[in-house]
Amino acid sequence: MAEAGAPLGVYIHWPYCERICPYCDFNVVRDRGRSARAEALTAAIAADLRAQAALAGPARLASIYFGGGTPSLMPPEAVGELIALARGLWTAEPDLEITLEANPTDAETGRFRAFAEAGVNRLSLGVQALDDAALGLLKRNHDAAAALRAVETAVGVFPRVSLDLIYALPGQTAQAWTETLRRATALGTEHVSAYQLTIEATTPFGRAVGRGQMAAPDADRGADLYETTIETLAGLGFDAYEVSNFARGRAARSRHNLVYWRGEAYVGVGPGAHGRVVMDGARYATEAESGIEAYVRRVAETGTGWARREPVAPSEVLEERILMGLRIDEGVALDDVAALGRLDALAPLTEGGWLTVDGGRVRATRAGRLLLDRVTGELLA
Repeated sequence: MAEAGAPLGVYIHWPYCERICPYCDFNVVRDRGRSARAEALTAAIAADLRAQAALAGPARLASIYFGGGTPSLMPPEAVGELIALARGLWTAEPDLEITLEANPTDAETGRFRAFAEAGVNRLSLGVQALDDAALGLLKRNHDAAAALRAVETAVGVFPRVSLDLIYALPGQTAQAWTETLRRATALGTEHVSAYQLTIEATTPFGRAVGRGQMAAPDADRGADLYETTIETLAGLGFDAYEVSNFARGRAARSRHNLVYWRGEAYVGVGPGAHGRVVMDGARYATEAESGIEAYVRRVAETGTGWARREPVAPSEVLEERILMGLRIDEGVALDDVAALGRLDALAPLTEGGWLTVDGGRVRATRAGRLLLDRVTGELLA
């Protein structure tokens, strides 16, 4: 094991899903039982990890994140093997966070304890909604009762549990959304990721909107429900530490997502996974082959699964750090804004109440978060 260096996250992409949700534009495929016999993919991911560790050098392993797709379809022993491998390749921090995404179906909740025994200490549960009409609209393969059972089971098994929820659904009221938030957090979960429904053109929802069969989300209604989210969760003891993420106390915050938002390095393995790795003092953006067979073949032929590896210029590193860092309550260093020569652009944004400067940090205000894309665009234009 190499000596420890800077913090590092590891993202492992498992592309299989029982069904493809109509709003999803991630790199996923139907499982059809293939997760149970995906030894070649697991072996390729392991080989990719080894190759990238050799190229990236020493690091302090801060987090491992199994995303997808639905990584809870993976054999638990495969999850354990990859965790042990990553721990052996880098120096693990004492509070290493190991997250696995799961869905609240009975088939998956029966496996929760096996994943905990494999080393997973944080479960990200894709609840999405807690009423059957909304779950039907989203084409989820669980009902509200199953979701609540899964939350209760997860809280009893894992030290940390996070819930994913979607709001601004057609016809959703503030009262209904408030009730969803209250029910979702009543069983002891400490983290909520609340995402406004967005429509991507390439998804079934996007095609339905294009045909006039479904109304596009109303931006004003979404903003109102975002305010409802902040007020409701604040009343329940949750801090809005990121635009869409809420935690009961600092210890419950997602360490892996903080890797992204703080601009730290991360290795991405698995089909279509992205990474930001430092090699020989330079930062590179990486992207793996998206097809499963193509990924396995690329690893066998070249050592890594990379279809693309491009250097990131120092100015682009700063821009990424600012774009991501303004999403969190920590904000970004004023020195980074100065290094880009954007102090003149900062002034009107602070005067307008969109950003604040305090203690050498630049942070988005609550009003600024509502228009963050526009605010960061003006800051970096």
